[in-house]
Amino acid sequence: MQYSQLGTTGTFVSRLCLGTMTFGGNANPIGNLSLQEADQIVGRAIDAGINLIDTADVYTGGGSETVLGDALTGRRQNLVLATKVSSRVGPGPNDVGQSRTHIMAGLEASLGRLKTDYVDLYQLHNFDRVTPMEETLRALDDAVRQGKVRYIGCSNYMAWQVLKALGISDLNRSARFVSVQSYYSLAGRDIERELVPAVTDQGLGLLCWSPLAGGLLSGKFDRNGTEDKESRRVKLQFPPVDTERAFEVVDVLRDLAPKHAATPAQIALAWLLSRKAVTSVIVGVKRVEQLDDNLGATGVSLDEDDLQRLDEASRLPPSYPGWIQTYRANSRVPQGHRFAGPSWGPGDAPV
Repeated sequence: MQYSQLGTTGTFVSRLCLGTMTFGGNANPIGNLSLQEADQIVGRAIDAGINLIDTADVYTGGGSETVLGDALTGRRQNLVLATKVSSRVGPGPNDVGQSRTHIMAGLEASLGRLKTDYVDLYQLHNFDRVTPMEETLRALDDAVRQGKVRYIGCSNYMAWQVLKALGISDLNRSARFVSVQSYYSLAGRDIERELVPAVTDQGLGLLCWSPLAGGLLSGKFDRNGTEDKESRRVKLQFPPVDTERAFEVVDVLRDLAPKHAATPAQIALAWLLSRKAVTSVIVGVKRVEQLDDNLGATGVSLDEDDLQRLDEASRLPPSYPGWIQTYRANSRVPQGHRFAGPSWGPGDAPV
């Protein structure tokens, strides 16, 4: 297993992260693994060198945290345990959001279910348009000062929201986000437009959820209607994707797989692992065999031709203001040099 620095912290996390949305619950379309099943997966992940495990208070109504807490009994040491808060977890008016009230109550509840005294990475699960950021960030800073949280992060934030939060934290000299967890895959590259540049500029870690677009990039689906009946994608069309472009990607994944003696899923994960901004890729599984297949991605090395083919099949259409900021960008550098920044659409037009 390879490891990456978590943002600018001194903590290192595995390039693959075990996602536990499939743990616990009843009639959950994503999964409802028992303690015995979860225990086998957690054990295999740890044996393979995975030290980052991600969950959330809302996954399977708290069942994910409960099952994970039991599975981690005697294994907690040396793990980077991440969970989230913000989603609705009860009927009350304060059972949701990022108020001081809900964060403090949610953290205590998560610690109880996880059977631990602290969480290594406590993440805001989504953006709260009601609670002032100052209130939220101060509550998180208090949790860090109390020793109940090591680091804080956010998930599903826009670039401006991340930067605003960092600005508030810096102004108040309080704990700042060390990571952002976002949807990122060959079928969904939207974050490359603004979030990835912001994350890179601020030195934040990037954790990627749904790297196979809900199983769509596993190679078990195609435009002819062939599908994996056991995949969560059959029951839940999430995350939303441009299916035609996604199947163009699947065609390339299937073509490249034999070259690397790999599966299409491994090629898709290897592409994400090759992205400089990516810290760790979250893999959620229902069987140990699926985890073993995902682990194989760490041994796949894509060459420039592979990356170019995948990029061409999955590239986003030009968007403003990205394309205008790189239009004739070479006129900004001395003659004989080339602009080394990202390019959208026209990109390096003739000077």
